[in-house]
Amino acid sequence: MIAITCIISLPLLFLPRKQFLSKLVYFLGWYFIFISKLLYNIKIEISGLENLHKHNNFIIASAHQSMFETFVFNYLVPDAFFVIKKELLFIPLYNLYLKKLGYVPIEREKVTKKNLNFYERISHNVLIEKRKLIIFPHGTRVKADQEYPIKKGVYKIYKNLNIPCIPVYLNSGNFWPRNSFMKYASNIKIIFKEPILEGLENDDFLKQLSNKIHY
Repeated sequence: MIAITCIISLPLLFLPRKQFLSKLVYFLGWYFIFISKLLYNIKIEISGLENLHKHNNFIIASAHQSMFETFVFNYLVPDAFFVIKKELLFIPLYNLYLKKLGYVPIEREKVTKKNLNFYERISHNVLIEKRKLIIFPHGTRVKADQEYPIKKGVYKIYKNLNIPCIPVYLNSGNFWPRNSFMKYASNIKIIFKEPILEGLENDDFLKQLSNKIHY
């Protein structure tokens, strides 16, 4: 479905993002939920959506366990953008959509010239264009229901933007494990937790974030 969509939707790359391409990825997010229920009879529980309306601007920091949430977030938080690993920009055709959607790539674990405007691009999207940032603070996909260290760069984003952060707990890895094409019958939970307000110091922020996305 993703491959077919990328081919037939090429004209959207020449049209305004918000009015066209953002609506397409919104549909794909809905499709992921629909097809999971249809093929696997999976119950998807989404709670805490009211926390998305407590502040006008915020960051979403979520556990990352499968491809499932990368598409479903587009349905739950329309016209948001992601921090993505640079390697995704090497996928032919798909990379054109990532660029058009304004996703911000980073070369992980490295300080390079291409990373120098990383924070400026994020600030522009969030503070000027008023888009919601979704970031996976582990920096990669992880196994479900296990605790992993959070990358320190997440705090720098939080501090620079000076806006609340909404942690998200999920367990999609039980349905679609990391580095696997297999899918398993399992109820999926996506929980938007109470916002972490701006102004915390590094250790306090990382501790609260870790507690909320892991439990």
